[in-house]
Amino acid sequence: MAVKKLLILNKTQIKQKIDRMAYQILEDNLNEKEVVLAGIIDQGYIIAKRLKKVIESISEIKVVLMKIDIDKDSSHLQASSDIDVNAVKNKVVILVDDVLNSGRTLAYGLGVFIDIPLKKLRTLVLIDRSHRNFPISSDFTGLEMSTLVKEHIEVVMDDKSKDDAVYLS
Repeated sequence: MAVKKLLILNKTQIKQKIDRMAYQILEDNLNEKEVVLAGIIDQGYIIAKRLKKVIESISEIKVVLMKIDIDKDSSHLQASSDIDVNAVKNKVVILVDDVLNSGRTLAYGLGVFIDIPLKKLRTLVLIDRSHRNFPISSDFTGLEMSTLVKEHIEVVMDDKSKDDAVYLS
């Protein structure tokens, strides 16, 4: 039996959400010269790259892109990054992911920075489902929606942004 998918956000709506969140990041960091966007692989990193592009097109702020790779199936924090975490010391870091569900992925992502003194650490998600198992919230949210636990949110994005969409199944 085929799983029925309901379109939640189309390509244009995703772009609008990313644009709005880019402005929110700027408002939250008016006096900063640099921010670090730490995108959780895969979709979080794609969102971070798009945010970087928007922020740099509307402001003078320097945006450093950081890739965070988390073993989401591990019961312990196992993560790596493409930039040495010490390089973001005393900077503003925004942890980016596609969907906030239980909070485990963002909690693991925050753990990457736990021993590093930061100026500010914020979280950003495209979709917030509000099913927390961890005391995690999002500072910047594209869309907050109540879903059933058995439902699934699928974020379809790639570097070409041709078939961008968010589905509920």
